[in-house]
Amino acid sequence: MATSIYGDYIKSVIRTVRDWPEPGVNFRDITPVLQNSAAFRKLIDSFVHRYQELDIDAIAAIDARGFIIGAPLAYELGCSFVPVRKKGKLPFRTISETYSLEYGESTVELHSDAFQKGDRILLVDDLIATGGTMLAAARLIERSGGIIVETAAIIDLPELGGGDMIRAEGYSVFSACTFTEDE
Repeated sequence: MATSIYGDYIKSVIRTVRDWPEPGVNFRDITPVLQNSAAFRKLIDSFVHRYQELDIDAIAAIDARGFIIGAPLAYELGCSFVPVRKKGKLPFRTISETYSLEYGESTVELHSDAFQKGDRILLVDDLIATGGTMLAAARLIERSGGIIVETAAIIDLPELGGGDMIRAEGYSVFSACTFTEDE
């Protein structure tokens, strides 16, 4: 698993909120990174430096916190930005992918004309936990003709197994930093 050269710094700025939203959960709050201009720049630079010499046609970002890094990254790389949204949020014809959650299902959607066959796509989100959302979005992109260059996130939670699951499906994974449950 690759991580950013700024990973330790970014991790130090992320706030851990213990027992939220329920007892036993450590919520990783990225808002302090967004409020700190130096930290936010280093976060975006982490991705820009990794991908600036690759041939990326579009950044596909997962609703909604993935948009926070996806839009400035697309701007810096000079490529398009494509939102992967929750079901019912896109106004045009869509394709969808349903995936399992711990208690039920969820669906992500993409405009049917978002990509051309062979487009090289970087898929981004804020967090990799169990990997279900990232894999559903990757399947959607491939069904639309796109090729996943890599999956990327601000935070990976390796103990939840999402990164391993994504790699097992054949995708490369990059994160700015990782957190273990006890950190």
